[in-house]
Amino acid sequence: MKFWSLVLLLSPMWVLAAPKLVQQVDASKDGLVIPYQMYQLDNGLSVLLNSDKSDPLVHVEMTYHVGSAREEPEQTGFAHFFEHMMFQGSKHVGDQEHFRLINEAGGTMNGSTNQDRTNYYQTVPANHLEKVLWLEADRMGFLLDAVSQRKFEIQRDTVKNERAQRVDNQPYGLVSERMGELLYPRDHPYSWQPIGYVEDLDRVNVDHLKAFFSRWYGPNNATLVISGDFDSAQTLQWVEKYFGSIPKGPEVTSDKPQPAKLDADRYQTLVDSRIRMPMLYASYPTVWLGHKDEAALDVLANVLGGGKSSLLYQELVETGKAVSAGAGHYCSELACTLSIWAYSNPSKDGSLVPLKADIDRIIAELGERGIQKADVDKSVTELRAALILGLDSTRGKARQLAAGQVLKDDPLYAINAWRQLADTTPEQVTAAYQQYVHKQAKATLSVVPTGKTDWQAAKPNYETPERVLPNAGKQDADKQDVEKKSAEQQKVVPIVAREVKDDFERSQMPAVGAPVTIKVPELWQTELGDNIQLQGIVNDEIPAVSIILAFPGGQQAENADEVGVASLTADMMNQGTVKLSSGEFSEALERLGASVSVSHGFYTNLINITTMTETLPQTLALVEELLFTPGMREQDFEKVKAQTLEGMAQNRHQPSWLAQQAFRQLMYGKTRMGQPDDGQAEQVANITLEQVQAYYQRYYNPANGHVLVAGDLSASQAKQDFAFLTQWQGEVPNLAAVEVKPQPAKPGIYIVDVPGAVQSVLRVGRRALPTDATGPYFYANLMNFNLGGNFNSRINLNLREDKGFTYGASSYFTGNRDAGVFLVASDVRGDVTTDAIKNILQEFETFQEKGPSEKELAYLRSSYSQQDALSYETLGDKAGFLLQLAMMKLSPDYLAKQQQIVAKVSQDKLTELAKQWLDPKDMVIVVVGDKAKLEKSLPSLHLPLQDFTIE
Repeated sequence: MKFWSLVLLLSPMWVLAAPKLVQQVDASKDGLVIPYQMYQLDNGLSVLLNSDKSDPLVHVEMTYHVGSAREEPEQTGFAHFFEHMMFQGSKHVGDQEHFRLINEAGGTMNGSTNQDRTNYYQTVPANHLEKVLWLEADRMGFLLDAVSQRKFEIQRDTVKNERAQRVDNQPYGLVSERMGELLYPRDHPYSWQPIGYVEDLDRVNVDHLKAFFSRWYGPNNATLVISGDFDSAQTLQWVEKYFGSIPKGPEVTSDKPQPAKLDADRYQTLVDSRIRMPMLYASYPTVWLGHKDEAALDVLANVLGGGKSSLLYQELVETGKAVSAGAGHYCSELACTLSIWAYSNPSKDGSLVPLKADIDRIIAELGERGIQKADVDKSVTELRAALILGLDSTRGKARQLAAGQVLKDDPLYAINAWRQLADTTPEQVTAAYQQYVHKQAKATLSVVPTGKTDWQAAKPNYETPERVLPNAGKQDADKQDVEKKSAEQQKVVPIVAREVKDDFERSQMPAVGAPVTIKVPELWQTELGDNIQLQGIVNDEIPAVSIILAFPGGQQAENADEVGVASLTADMMNQGTVKLSSGEFSEALERLGASVSVSHGFYTNLINITTMTETLPQTLALVEELLFTPGMREQDFEKVKAQTLEGMAQNRHQPSWLAQQAFRQLMYGKTRMGQPDDGQAEQVANITLEQVQAYYQRYYNPANGHVLVAGDLSASQAKQDFAFLTQWQGEVPNLAAVEVKPQPAKPGIYIVDVPGAVQSVLRVGRRALPTDATGPYFYANLMNFNLGGNFNSRINLNLREDKGFTYGASSYFTGNRDAGVFLVASDVRGDVTTDAIKNILQEFETFQEKGPSEKELAYLRSSYSQQDALSYETLGDKAGFLLQLAMMKLSPDYLAKQQQIVAKVSQDKLTELAKQWLDPKDMVIVVVGDKAKLEKSLPSLHLPLQDFTIE
């Protein structure tokens, strides 16, 4: 049953020029709604408009109903590959211009591909809306005019680099791929992942790409959503102008659901050299998106593994049998699975056999426990809160509207699914348990470290069939032979040319409207007691509040002999109170639709709170209980310490962590800034609960701290609500100055050996500047903007777009109030490591010599001048802004000063800074990769070369 007002209007058939209004939603009885108007063009394009005047920005999202499930079995990864090609220019938009134009506008953009859809999205200041529509229309109607073999080859390399970085070189990176193969037949479209197989990427050619575009990228297979500050009538005129003349593509129908079917339990084992903790992953086939049992299965998964109060967490993690465990019900258009995962502790008994036995027991006993109404109510409250928080941004609203329309022909599908959940009964959840889980076949994957197959949960009994690819022909070893295969063998679909007839000149980019007025959120400020600063921003767009409590302490306050105690204390503060266990505290928050998390930074200990306005008093009561009477139980401490130590050990199998930590150590030595945030394992193992309690007593003192509030809460009410903080008893701590020593490492190359690594992780940089808002650090980042500070920067275009060495490369200045560094970061193909370093150093030399061009300086100014329009949209954005003001001791007018600097900064000034910071002879170069493959080529750089071991 639908609870909102729905107006169905059909335009007269003879009116062809204007988009036809087909739906309008304004309100709902229960208050959960995204107001929208839905139109349709004659060519089938669906257009949804959601007006939101709260911020001077617009979010534009184009979603095509094509994902990896539409691919041919021998062309896996093609939908995602094509997503990359959509950013490579079109007939009237030059190479890399789409990214440049959005960045220049002060906006953000990206795209993503999953099994069922591909979307392209950008958020920009509102005056750039027409330009974004022109850009999107040009790649829909004119992409093939700009496709070239070189672009095809470069993006194929980029996608391979992305797979290597995100899958092949990552711990547990192959789990999703193996689970798809284990669950589904080889010809099922969910049996492969959107990233695809490398051999298929090698097999396809540019004609396949053109055919794919012709088949799936027509306006009748697309939904355009615009959310934000715009004039509806003017926007519809632009939509009709730029999209209306693009011809329809071939007819597209939705595929029928194809949930997995298993006759018996399947077991496989994946040996992963990059892991330490064994993992058990099991999936039960269930239904499909929108099925009547979907909501009941969501509740079931929540009861089993949805947080600290769940059965799996309480019985496995709290007891120390697992390092972590959880469950979820994951739904896609064609199939869903209820999946369970758990990590065993290799320091105790890494075997997955007892873990599997415990999970099987928990699932079996669930039938005896039964499902209670409280279980359903908790799930309903949690999802409602998530939906409300999703309405806090134009992107969140647009994403919901687009996904619902594309996949279920219902823009409000996510909200209607919540309504279905709210109507779900315990009996329905029990029935779903009996039908889909209890004594039902499942697919189970054991993931174990090299040499530990005896830890597998069960002996493998299922062998994934070989791929049969009749349309691909025999795979040739010689790539040239592959390219010569006949069109018939490679199953090339005919390429249909689209003839677009316009009465205007498309090559003329639309003019930008008058600059938007960017208003820094109005702040209020007062004090609690004598020394607690209370600051806030009132915002009632959604009935929620985002709060940050920031107390002086953090890593800065640690003694030299207890490094890591700040992290352990924060973890212990997340373990409940004297009255409420970790699970009970978590459940109390879940029933309020709230979240409370404790963390630490270098200078502060932080409590982050998100809650609905209506439950703020109850949430703050729990926060008060947590702050004044944390549990600090010995059994929790042993559990937290074990989890921390296992996490530290696993980090040493993570290439990106190895590179980050090696660079920190080389920059800062044995000072606190040179050590991991959570400390060194040897010291952490010796920290006692008494030391944690002492740190808590000293450094969770609100004195001299900040309370930062963004949301539907006035200053006077906030002062009453947070008055409890003044009741803290204890001495105000004095924090010593931070020890800052010179960079200990000499320039040169430092190799961290990871045998068998398919990529090299690079960090190239040097010590630089402490952070500031309008001083040398800010100027240095302006200098870096065109070097490596955005997608169209020199380093990224060189390594990614020109050479195909990497999935991405960037450079930046970063640090804290006392010290900082400059660095370039990139994961590159192992075989081009030396060339990548050489190109980075050459970019430094060129930028040192000439600095940014006039065009680049204009690009910098344009980008910075409008980007603040996107800075304060969500409650989280606003709370983060308040935290920045507090930590840096800034007044809000620093933003105006930054704009003045950007407007006046000269090429000479930026070139001077480049000379100061970019000398290749000053650079420390960290290479995390396979030393055996690198030691032949790296000496050709003629730089000092040495092995490096992370302490």
